[in-house]
Amino acid sequence: MEIDKLFALQNVVTILPECILILSLLIILIIDVVFKKPHWLSSISVISLLAATTVLLLQWNQNPYTSFFGSFQVDGFSIAFRALIALSSALCIPLSTEYIRRSGMALSEFLIFLLTATVGGMFLCGANDMVTIFVSLECLSLSSYLLAGYAKRDIRSNEAALKYLLMGGTSSSILAYGLSWLYGLSGGKLQLPELLNTITNQPSYSFGIWVAFVCIVVGIGFKISAVPFHQWTPDVYEGSPTPVVAFLSVGSKAAGLALTTRILSIVFPTIANEWHLVLEILAVLSMIIGNLIAVTQTSIKRMLAYSSISQAGYLIIGIVAGTSDGYASIITYLITYMFMNLGAFACVIIFGLRTGTDQIRDYTGLYLKDPWLAFCLTICLLSLAGMPPLAGFFGKLYLFWSGWKSGLYLLVYTGFFTSVISLYYYLRVIKAMMTKEAKEMSIYVRDYTAPSFSFIPNSSIELGVTLCVLASTVLGIIINPIIVTAQQSVLISNFLSV
Repeated sequence: MEIDKLFALQNVVTILPECILILSLLIILIIDVVFKKPHWLSSISVISLLAATTVLLLQWNQNPYTSFFGSFQVDGFSIAFRALIALSSALCIPLSTEYIRRSGMALSEFLIFLLTATVGGMFLCGANDMVTIFVSLECLSLSSYLLAGYAKRDIRSNEAALKYLLMGGTSSSILAYGLSWLYGLSGGKLQLPELLNTITNQPSYSFGIWVAFVCIVVGIGFKISAVPFHQWTPDVYEGSPTPVVAFLSVGSKAAGLALTTRILSIVFPTIANEWHLVLEILAVLSMIIGNLIAVTQTSIKRMLAYSSISQAGYLIIGIVAGTSDGYASIITYLITYMFMNLGAFACVIIFGLRTGTDQIRDYTGLYLKDPWLAFCLTICLLSLAGMPPLAGFFGKLYLFWSGWKSGLYLLVYTGFFTSVISLYYYLRVIKAMMTKEAKEMSIYVRDYTAPSFSFIPNSSIELGVTLCVLASTVLGIIINPIIVTAQQSVLISNFLSV
């Protein structure tokens, strides 16, 4: 009996961060129904997400182990990604509260969907069997569909949700088909290490292994917005509420990358050369097509959508490298990407709330009316472009260095040249904002009313922007401790040695 109690306690401790979020969901429901205090809801959500992140950090140095009969893996790698998703959601909530209030939508349902998606993404990062993978993925996906269509009165949001649902459902069914092939080939095994032990006995050219591999790559490629599975991204980014897009660009991508790394590294080492080649092709296509099409965009949300596609290509370099430095570079770059990308979307939210537009040409002359917002957006865009000494430069440098060290010269050269291309469309926005001729100012900026300058943020969105800009700047200076911590998280993971 004592052993059973200890076993149950270990299971609870393993998923304590997720339990905190589920408890906060119940508290939000009760407060919304009984007390009618909507201003409490955001605070409860942020506190629960920060508490979950703190618990994950306290678990950081534990040796790898599994719980729930091997269904959930706890190691440094999964903890790092779970903390990333929880922290990105905590940053998204300040960006969402005022947006939801001004749009006249219900805040409680939005927070419930966001926290549910967060729980699904966090479970997905530690999933160690196929059932847990699929259930966690659908928990994340279904909540994301609901978030994309949350602005029910906006026809663009309805269109985005419908496209996202149809293409997401198709990708999930393809992924489930690939997992079913693995289940059959392994003789009914579910856990990833058990799949490896059985599939290793199959010849590398086995038809079944390749069917499973192709289906899994297609299903996961949709989740991380890799070309050619990116078709949903621009339309969903443009039509969805901007805070939702901010979450999808970081939280959903991080969960997808964690799943990609774990399942390919554990289950398919016998065809490692082949899947490395496939991912190299996806990375090259994502970097080239994402950056080239971003140049032609007139909507800043669509531009950031294609930027997100290209960023997926950069991050795949770390997966293809397949080394501890490669995996650590993914974590490092995602940390910097979280702040600079959420900061850019936060600036877009503020400008959209004050003007009602997201067209790049309508930013013309913003510096004259709101120099603080123009400065913050400039910092975030330059960091995304990889300009030194901002955080994005050092994150991208470490990513390219890990690829170069592994002999991925084509990917590194492609990443370097496409980063130069990305400078054009980021600088195009900055050039428009910094126009000093009043006669060239857009009609939206001409009627723009900026709040009085204050060192203390006037709203939760401005607080979020300030935090993201500071992080995008300061992290570039203290990048070494982040890299060392990311390397340690990978070294205490057990899937590298499988």
